Amino acid sequence: MSDFDQIINRTKTNSIKWHVAKNELPMWIADMDFKTSPAIVQALQEKVRDGIFGYEEIPPAYFNAVANWYERVHGFRPDPAWMTFATGVVPALSSAVRRLTAVGDNVLVQAPVYNIFYNSIVNNGRHVVSSDLLYDENKHVYHVDWDDLEAKLSDPLTNMMILCNPHNPIGLIWSRETLTRLAQLCQQYHVKIFSDEIHGDLTFNQTGYTPMFSLPAELIQNLVAAVSPSKTFNVAAMHAATVLVPNRNLRAQINRGLNSEELAEPNLVAIPGTIAAYEKGLPWLQELKEYLVENRELVHNFISQEVGPRVALVEGQATYLIWIDVSQVTNDSAKLAKFIRKETGLILSAGSVYGGNGNHFLRMNVACPKERLQDGLQRLKKGLTAWQSQAKRRI
Repeated sequence: MSDFDQIINRTKTNSIKWHVAKNELPMWIADMDFKTSPAIVQALQEKVRDGIFGYEEIPPAYFNAVANWYERVHGFRPDPAWMTFATGVVPALSSAVRRLTAVGDNVLVQAPVYNIFYNSIVNNGRHVVSSDLLYDENKHVYHVDWDDLEAKLSDPLTNMMILCNPHNPIGLIWSRETLTRLAQLCQQYHVKIFSDEIHGDLTFNQTGYTPMFSLPAELIQNLVAAVSPSKTFNVAAMHAATVLVPNRNLRAQINRGLNSEELAEPNLVAIPGTIAAYEKGLPWLQELKEYLVENRELVHNFISQEVGPRVALVEGQATYLIWIDVSQVTNDSAKLAKFIRKETGLILSAGSVYGGNGNHFLRMNVACPKERLQDGLQRLKKGLTAWQSQAKRRI
């Protein structure tokens, strides 16, 4: 059994998350405060003991491990021939934007969405077009605005859509029916889809998520999907991802982009780490998910009993990221996040960076030991109380 309650000091480990001032508590970036699967640690230790770290190529065992994982865990076996190694999902996305669209083209997203998507678009001279998700303020759930989505996909300058499946930051698991309808629209309007599926293993419903590449063959000929053990096993610094492209011609374009931009060569731990994760990491993942379910319930109970009713949660069923509705407190989440950090040391993500209606939300990472999570929740309560007291004084 893994000890997810263990408090680990990460302040001197070059951690981006823990590059903080004394007494600050970071609960923002999508990085877990847990040790990874022992199977991965063992595989990397064995690799280091070899003592020779020359150039490497990707063996068939790597792609078979990916295929076996998706068959065993998600009920669909992708063809290893579809797969290419990449140094990360975001590098692969940026490469796909450059390879499959032209400068000045539109790339569509569904805000609020992972903020780095915007960087991949704008930094490459393309235009962001968002079909914002519709938010039900009473039920605290999101839906696709199908009329708006179709209108923007039909624009001749919209040549790519970036899908987040499951969706970060709201934790929404797209149904097969929704993905099918989306794929049909993109096919109708000749729009290529890049599906970021990095959170696909971290689901808390009964049926899991639907990989976009598991749809019928006729609906995925314009699809580029990317998966990685990064979020699942907390191995972001391993820099390993797999890009899946069912269509042969599209795959050739993607492969040329990844290779010409030097994004397809593994570091010394990428291959053994990924194989160990997918071949031996499932028991650890099952324990992790049980722990995360408990943490999510802890947050839900605390918010409803200690902070509400002016604060609510979006009931996402995926990721270890909690989307907190503070619209009854403020319409400026960036200002609120800054205030909470100053008053309590708690660092949360301001929802404004994700676009859409994100100004009304905070994002909280709950992948940490319960003692640390409880500390974070108390700080959140303290910060919100201080904010509301200040607001009353202004009145």
